[in-house]
Parts: sequence; C-alpha cells; structure tokens
Amino acid sequence: ICTRDDIMIYLIGQGMEEGESFKIMESVRKGKGLSPEYEQDMIAADVPKWYIESCKKIKYMFPKAHAAAYVMMAWRIAYCKIYYPLEYYTAYFSIRATGFSYELMCFGKEKVERAYMEIKNKSDATAKEEDTARDLRIAQEMYARGYEFEPIDIYKAQAVRFQVTENKKIMPALTSIDGLGESVARQIVEAAARGEFISKDDFMNRAKVNKTICEQMDKLGLLGNLPQSDQISIFDII
Repeated sequence: ICTRDDIMIYLIGQGMEEGESFKIMESVRKGKGLSPEYEQDMIAADVPKWYIESCKKIKYMFPKAHAAAYVMMAWRIAYCKIYYPLEYYTAYFSIRATGFSYELMCFGKEKVERAYMEIKNKSDATAKEEDTARDLRIAQEMYARGYEFEPIDIYKAQAVRFQVTENKKIMPALTSIDGLGESVARQIVEAAARGEFISKDDFMNRAKVNKTICEQMDKLGLLGNLPQSDQISIFDII
C-alpha cells in the first residue's frame, strides 16, 4: 500500500461499494484503523489478511498526487544541487537555514567540524543548537564539495539573502551574524548605500547600530581599518 488512493481503488476493484471504500480509505489514512464492520466487509470481499493487517497499522498516508509532487520536487532539488551548487546552497541558507551562524560556519571547514561535534556530543543541546547543527552539516557538505564562503562586505552584503559573488563564493547575509536582526541589517544596507563610513562612530550613527553589534562586527573583521572616531588626532597630521 503506497498511497491512500491505492486503498479505495483496490477495494472497489475487489467489488466493494464505492462509498464504503472511500470511508475505509479515510479511516486508514487518518490512523484510525478499521472498524469491525469494515473488517468483516473486507473479508467478505476476499481482501487478503496481510492487507487488512496493514490497514490497521497505518498511521498516515499521502494522497498519490501529493506523493508525486514530493518526488518531482526532490528531482528538481537534486538537479540544482548537482548542476547549480552555488545557487543551491545560496538559496538553502537564505530560505531554510534557521540556525546559521557566521561566526561558526564562515571561517573554514575545520571550525565547522569542531562546532558540529561540540553540539552533537551534548546530551542537553537546545532546539536552537539542533538547528545550528543541521545547518553546520550543510556547510560541511558545501566545504567538502570545494565551495567556500566570502567574508561579509558591509557595502555589498544583503540584509537577509545570501548571494553568489564574482569570485564564485557565497557571501552570507548580514542577519547571519549572531544577534543582528533583520531591521538592523536593513538599516546597515541603507546606510551603506549612502556612502562609505568614515569611522566606527559614523557607522553606529548612520546605521543606528548599538555598540555591542559594532564591536562584534569589528571583532569579526567586518569593519576593516575604520578608526573609532570621526575626529582627527593631531598626531595623525604630524
């Protein structure tokens, strides 16, 4: 028994009444099994014992069209994964990755592997850590296939979408930085579009970023050589 439709079609083929065949299908696919009346009618229609027992064990079943749609989608995903790998990983991390961490995943495969094992060896991993572990596995796969992440460029990075760069690498979204939400990410994109930042203070003021986020981005090397203040020291002039 592959799909719920198979049950109704098979029972009708065995000579059972169409309405009852439909009701049996619905009962089985919802995990409710068979009523004594249904079972007796199936026996009377020469339905094999193994078939009846199978119907009692089923907890849920897809309709045939649903199952076919899943298979077609799987083929499409597999095709993109093989022939358009960078685009595939970019789309996955943009749409499906709920536990992506720039700090853990964008500094080489060794760090990815260590981070993954640390989470998997925990007996009390949180739901968020489990999400991160899942995304770490995808990052592991990406690295194993020879693809890499490009460091975030605050003038080119998008707020929530990863992107393929000219170097054939993947640049993460700003929201991949831990603690940096979508609204702040969009503020950074808008501020960067208005021109280069002249200092960290300028970055915080124009992008409306708090000191904690600024320090975190600086620690990750994303602010380059920006000085702290807009003010010019006399010692810089001498």
